[in-house]
Amino acid sequence: MVAGPFGALREQLTDAAATFAGSADALAGILTGIVDDVDRALGERLEIFPVCHHSPASALAMVRRLRHKQPKVIYLELCEDLQPLLGELRNCRLPVAVQAFASELDGFPAEWGPLSVVAPVTEASAEYQAIAYALETPGVELVLVDRSTDHVFQWSPRHDAAPADDSPAGDGGPVDDDSPAGATAAAGGEGEQAALHGDAVGVEIGDLRPRFAELEAFLLHHGKVRHWSEWWDQYVERPLAAADHDTYRQVMVLIGSLFRRLRPAGSDRTDRDEDRERYMWTRMRQHLAASGADPADCLYVCGAFHAASRVEQFGLDSPAPDFAITPRTGTRWRYGLIPSSHSAIEAQFGLAPGSVSIAAATWTKAVGGSGPAPYRLDGQRGGKGGRGRRKSVPPVAAPGGPVADRLTGFLAAPPHLDRLDEAELRGWCVDIVRLARRNGYLASTADAIAVFETSILLAGLRNRARPTPYDFADAAVTCIEKDVVPGRRDVRRLCEILLGGDRIGQVGYDALPPLARDVLDRLQPLGLDLEKRTIGRALLDLHADPGLAGCSDLLWILRHLLPGDAVRPIMGERRLGHRSIQESWDLALGRHQRALIELGYEGVTVEQVLEQRLRRSVRGPDATAAGALAAVEDAIRLLHSPRLVDELGTRAVELLSTERTVDDAPEVLRRIRRLLAHHRATAPTLPAWCEAFVTTGYAHYCTLLPTAFVEEETGVRQVGAMLGFLFSMESLALSLGCDRSQLELAVAQSHPEAPAKVALVWAARHHLGLLPLAELRERCTGLLANPLVVPAFPRYLSGFVHALEPVPGLAPFVVETMSSAFARLPDPVLLPWLPTLITTLREHGPELVPVLVREAARTFPGTLPELDAWVPPWRGSGAAAPAPTAHRGAPVGEVHTLLAAHPAALDAVATLLGCDGDWSAAPADPVGAAVPALLAGHPATAQAVAALLLGPDQGHLR
Repeated sequence: MVAGPFGALREQLTDAAATFAGSADALAGILTGIVDDVDRALGERLEIFPVCHHSPASALAMVRRLRHKQPKVIYLELCEDLQPLLGELRNCRLPVAVQAFASELDGFPAEWGPLSVVAPVTEASAEYQAIAYALETPGVELVLVDRSTDHVFQWSPRHDAAPADDSPAGDGGPVDDDSPAGATAAAGGEGEQAALHGDAVGVEIGDLRPRFAELEAFLLHHGKVRHWSEWWDQYVERPLAAADHDTYRQVMVLIGSLFRRLRPAGSDRTDRDEDRERYMWTRMRQHLAASGADPADCLYVCGAFHAASRVEQFGLDSPAPDFAITPRTGTRWRYGLIPSSHSAIEAQFGLAPGSVSIAAATWTKAVGGSGPAPYRLDGQRGGKGGRGRRKSVPPVAAPGGPVADRLTGFLAAPPHLDRLDEAELRGWCVDIVRLARRNGYLASTADAIAVFETSILLAGLRNRARPTPYDFADAAVTCIEKDVVPGRRDVRRLCEILLGGDRIGQVGYDALPPLARDVLDRLQPLGLDLEKRTIGRALLDLHADPGLAGCSDLLWILRHLLPGDAVRPIMGERRLGHRSIQESWDLALGRHQRALIELGYEGVTVEQVLEQRLRRSVRGPDATAAGALAAVEDAIRLLHSPRLVDELGTRAVELLSTERTVDDAPEVLRRIRRLLAHHRATAPTLPAWCEAFVTTGYAHYCTLLPTAFVEEETGVRQVGAMLGFLFSMESLALSLGCDRSQLELAVAQSHPEAPAKVALVWAARHHLGLLPLAELRERCTGLLANPLVVPAFPRYLSGFVHALEPVPGLAPFVVETMSSAFARLPDPVLLPWLPTLITTLREHGPELVPVLVREAARTFPGTLPELDAWVPPWRGSGAAAPAPTAHRGAPVGEVHTLLAAHPAALDAVATLLGCDGDWSAAPADPVGAAVPALLAGHPATAQAVAALLLGPDQGHLR
């Protein structure tokens, strides 16, 4: 006979292992080890209260235990540095998440940043009940004993910057709370609400889920359920909802021990969990020694997994030395509260869609009847406190004596079958049909009846006497959705809304960081309730009310710092040198409260945050000159700080001088042109950094130009932008002391082979006066005459199109060249050539094509009759052109006769234009006299036509 309260249970399990497994070794060791873990946890002097996260059964058991024992000290498994934030929960509407945030890292890999840790809190959770009890009961001390957020990342694997998840493949386990940033499991919930936690790491109390894929699959298969949340609700949550304290503790430790012993060996997560347990027991020993508290008046709230711990530091009487706690890194952590939601919790911790909403509905139903009154923080938004009922329950001392065995009776008892609540199920069916019709489904009363019967049928197939919300949701999908989803929400999402909805929390004004409160205060003149989650429309007439200019400035800064749909301009713009006098904005700050709160971790005002971000953008390892110029523009548009503009501009000069590639040349050219135009229009002289940028860029691009022309990695767009910088800034650079011979040498040393770059070199030499236009025409004519070069001619044209950036005066020549090609090339060559030309121009020069279109519109006639008599202007200027296919006779008339009689004026104009030609004499027999003579000699045809048109009596030739 084995001694102890669980001796009989050990013998039963040993006999069962020998009977079913054929051996009493491995299986018996696991089963008896589970009982030993329960015996050890319940025999500890410091009462251990095992919980599961977001479990109504754990919350109800916690409420009952707190009311009966009324402990003086509560040790809670939560990051110890989050404790100062817990009092701010009374200013929020749950669910919210306690957050630790760090953007400037010291001691962690740079690619991990920014670091963020969140701990979601819901009302239907045991941790919130313990927090509310401790904060609202005088004389009670709450102590967080888990490792700090800094240690969360200290203990994370360093071999990979990506999050580490130790869950086995395929188990769909929740996010590892020891993983670095970015760990978010994909689960249900609409996108916006599911992303409320961003990429933060989740920390929870009681991550109770098997980490053995085969075990979870076995449980789901034999439990006839689809996912783990449904299994837990059916086989653990409901049986323990009304269980007594001892039964609850023993069953929870039993489950935690089972999952712990069946975890795969050698897991990194096991080592981290054991270090956490050593950490927590060390902190509790230190607090008891320092405070002198009686362990009988203390309560240790932790996950059921940790309650079955086997580390050497377990227990107050353990002789093992304290765990060596490493110091924190130099990372500066900032703390606050962010809004959360049911779907965000489900997405982050890998729970089934709707499971947290169903748990909240179960909690509300349990405490709304004859259940215990829950604890709430005074001033908590979203409900009434329970302090009045709390005082009516007298304290009951913890039962003494040995622990009684409640496991045997619980495991041997048949499952409790709840009776069918037809009224509740009927109400669900009617409401889901009504909700489905509102969302576009063709549902009717017949569908409500079908859902009712199908729910009962599914519950019977799954060995349930009463349909659960999961059975009801499956039945609704089967009977209503069929094969089409007409709207944005499917039937399963409608069932989640019906059974509890995706409750979204909100952080109150008093709990916001100073920056967020400052933003709300400064936007008060708009007259909008910015804490609502709806979108508000703000109209600003800055001409009629100049006092709104401050709101406008703030909105443009928020537009730059927050997500795009948080602050969205509908009318008005803010660019260099321009401010709209009327603006219209769509504001959704309530929906993006998390992003606004995280701004508060970076500074006191949004101006400070913007200034810090601009400085970081130009000082980072991947900073570029184009990015620095963009930061200069943002500083001019959004901040009134000439000092910052000069600092960023000086940094842009430094970055440009150190760049070894010209990939950002187009962006650099576009931005520096805009900045120079702005300073010339607003200041008497250019800033020193602008002058330095021009001179540095002139020398820099001259140096890199020959190499860029021959490198295959450098595109024609980048080379064209380099030439555009050199040619457009040439006069300013020369006035600042640059040497033009440097540019001429750079162009002379450029010998590209790519057709597009060859055309760019020709254009550059023409601009420098080294290649006359006539010679350029001859070269293009030679290209068109060479059948081997004709297929590559579109790339030459692409180069000429990009040459319009540095040499805009070539636009008439480019139009001429394209027109000559279209006129000269035969159709078998031209037709295959056109797609290449179109795709080349669209890919490499889309912004320059309008220049060609405008030049062509100026050159070509606007009507078809004019086009028939039109002669290209370049044909009379000595350009080589194809010979005309037919000679058109000189026009005959009074104008021709007058010009022929006085040719001096036209001869002078022709000489000025460089045209040579002889005057053609008028024919002796003009056309006007020959036609009547021909008709008079042969009248039959004309008479027949006249008879046909006028009749036989009147048809005669006059």
